[in-house]
Amino acid sequence: MLNIPAIRWGKPYDSLEKDDVVHFRTGEPIAQLSQVGGGLLKRDMRKAQSARDALLQFSPEEILEKLAVAGKLFVEADLPIGDGSQTPEAFVHAQSASTGLPEHMCRANMQKNAFVLQNMPKILDSLTRGLDLNILSRGYGKEPGRDVMLSYQVQSPVLGAVLPSNSPGVHTLWLPAVALQLGLVLKPGGKEPWTPYRIFSAMVEAGLPAEAFSLYPGAGGDVGSALLSSVDRAMVFGGQQTIDQYAGNPKVQPHGPGFSKILLGDDVVDDWPQYLDLMVQSVFANSGRSCINASGIWASRHTKEIAQAIAEKIGPTEIKDPTDDEAALAAFTMPGMAPAVWGMIESDLAEDGVTDYTASYGERLVQMERCDYLKPMVVHAENPEKQVASKEYMFPFVSVVECPQEEMIKKMGYSLICTAITGNEDFARQLVNATHIDRLNIGPIPTHKVDWLQPHEGNIIEFLFRSRAYQSAPVQVAAS
Repeated sequence: MLNIPAIRWGKPYDSLEKDDVVHFRTGEPIAQLSQVGGGLLKRDMRKAQSARDALLQFSPEEILEKLAVAGKLFVEADLPIGDGSQTPEAFVHAQSASTGLPEHMCRANMQKNAFVLQNMPKILDSLTRGLDLNILSRGYGKEPGRDVMLSYQVQSPVLGAVLPSNSPGVHTLWLPAVALQLGLVLKPGGKEPWTPYRIFSAMVEAGLPAEAFSLYPGAGGDVGSALLSSVDRAMVFGGQQTIDQYAGNPKVQPHGPGFSKILLGDDVVDDWPQYLDLMVQSVFANSGRSCINASGIWASRHTKEIAQAIAEKIGPTEIKDPTDDEAALAAFTMPGMAPAVWGMIESDLAEDGVTDYTASYGERLVQMERCDYLKPMVVHAENPEKQVASKEYMFPFVSVVECPQEEMIKKMGYSLICTAITGNEDFARQLVNATHIDRLNIGPIPTHKVDWLQPHEGNIIEFLFRSRAYQSAPVQVAAS
């Protein structure tokens, strides 16, 4: 069994206190993960500038080359972890075993992280709008092609992140920090330490300085809180309560439910069957666990037919072993979570005007000895005022909502990703101007199809750097 220590500025730290990382079905220990306290993290943050200094020894171009190598190692190499090593297949098996995510989904998420590492030059070129990365490195410089001085001040020597256990794909969001020469301070998820540790190993094997990285496993209320209060720029992943807690805090970028939606414009809604597969994929991909999965489909008519058609596609889905390439559902590994979610859904289903179109496909809650499952659900709401119209859960769940087109934007609420299938230019313009929509797709684009050259929940460059004025003039030094 692997013994996985904490990492303090590149050096292993084997704590006396350890937690077992266990198989979600059997309870068999897979690894022992050192647990550290928030006080230790706070003391270590006194040396945070050293992490950035270590990365500043390399040019941005050198770091990008090393990140590309790290991406290749991440998916292909046998990499060290703790007191052992791990092949790519062993990584996939361990991640699936501790999180409940089917193995083929773990492989897909692995490829996403590798893609970002290997395509970092294009990603940063897009996010910075072609800015010379050396300007970010120095803090100032002339804009190429124009005699204009630019200055960007880094707001923290490190980026912190309190990471989740439910979706390995979110790690793509913090990877650009290394290319921007910021150290990383990570609190791995208790059930998914595998990705941050493997990325750390891949980066060090590729030649990046180990002292730029720290990983602090431990209790979220202690270590997570200490991290968020000790660094000047951090990401945190959680539910709506987490989003509300850190709203307006410039030091913390919270990531939570997406409430992503598909809107069918009046000009295309009569042709809804040709978009059925797109709607199903948007709801069902990655077992519905991502903030980019569609949790709402809005249309002015045909909504019951749409709900019925989607239910026929995903309602019969059965639970399969996570090693099966046909497995489509992820387990709920936290005791009591699935029954609690089911209780909330039952309450919403009791409201007049709400219909469960998957009820005929058998029980939705399946409880097992050590884990639970929720099978896909398609619910119809006769208007946006129904409580279920504004809900999102960590499994394939979608509300099909009947709403006049002219009321959609006002009543849909926040949407991380909104796919509006319409050729109506006036409607499209209104959507462009809607400030409660983050990523906007006009046309038949699945919500889970992410363009890596576009910002996601805010531009990380704007989060980590502040634009400011900078002027310089030669200084005349008097002869002694």
